[in-house]
Amino acid sequence: MGGTMKESSHAIHLAPWLHVVTSSGGVPLGELLPFTGSTYVARLDGREMSDDMSTFQQFEEALKFPSYFGWNWNALHDCLRDLQWLASDHHVLIIESAEHALSGDSEARRELLACLWRSGLGWSFVKRPEGVTLSRLSVVLSCEEGSIHGLVEAVQESQETSAS
Repeated sequence: MGGTMKESSHAIHLAPWLHVVTSSGGVPLGELLPFTGSTYVARLDGREMSDDMSTFQQFEEALKFPSYFGWNWNALHDCLRDLQWLASDHHVLIIESAEHALSGDSEARRELLACLWRSGLGWSFVKRPEGVTLSRLSVVLSCEEGSIHGLVEAVQESQETSAS
């Protein structure tokens, strides 16, 4: 996978742009928010993502997608790579109850997780001279404590699938 995994009891940091946390855990603000600039925070509910269309609806409403959004996985990725219509320098995307997102459709779930990973990667950059990878898009997948490792595995599997 593309990042170094750091793990604590309530949070697993898969990459500078993707974090899986328990609902009682969290991500240090320094890993989410930039030192300067404006930040747009969008909160989505995984329990409301039962199928493709309801998932796209959550993203469209939370991120104020433009009218040309195509309501498919490629269009979701295109919009997440762009986000220029949001007047902000940085973006934080929080999916609460992420373990419920598309839980009945493993293929769509892989598509979603791969899309989130690729989008965060696309917004990432290396800060010089420190050589630290940062991202202008941070994704936080929040879940119940018993679901954290399963969600991490699902993200990792989505990377293997999208790489092949």
